[in-house]
Amino acid sequence: MAKVGESIENPISGERVVWIETAASSGGELLAADLYLRPGAAVAATHRHLRQEERFRVAAGRVALEIEGERRDLEVGDEATVPAGAAHRWWNSGEGKAAVRVELRPALDTETFFETFFGLARDGKTNSKGIPGLLQIAVAYRELGDSCPELTKPPASMQRILFAVLAPIGRRRGRRAVYASYSPGHRKL
Repeated sequence: MAKVGESIENPISGERVVWIETAASSGGELLAADLYLRPGAAVAATHRHLRQEERFRVAAGRVALEIEGERRDLEVGDEATVPAGAAHRWWNSGEGKAAVRVELRPALDTETFFETFFGLARDGKTNSKGIPGLLQIAVAYRELGDSCPELTKPPASMQRILFAVLAPIGRRRGRRAVYASYSPGHRKL
């Protein structure tokens, strides 16, 4: 379970997250983190949050944010909001490190998604973009639901069918949405 002040790192994508507010600390209203990005760091895939609005505020460096195919370049002090359901991706577009305050409303259990995917990346269980295998993704999406960002490809209807078939196979092969080593004390363990 994420705790305010703790940090997690994804060595593959170049992201480090420091929790500012968690689902527990905000009564489920807000998940906030300071996101530190090394040069070249980027979110693993274009995605959307079905029930969450996401805000970005750049504290250092430069970040590019693409929302529904439209690119915005953000510098120190700039803010942008991604409405729930909007396809988006972002990356460090500067030559140095970047720092961004990221807020998701409501919090849902999205911190667990990050803990799991970052933990898998640290343990070498992802591809070169930091994305785990399809069985792992299917289990996480089926068990964490709207707390997981939805990928934009393949189409959502195809993902739902595919994950419904693959999640039971993944669970039988030991995949979990929540791992004690990544989310100690998580209430769903």
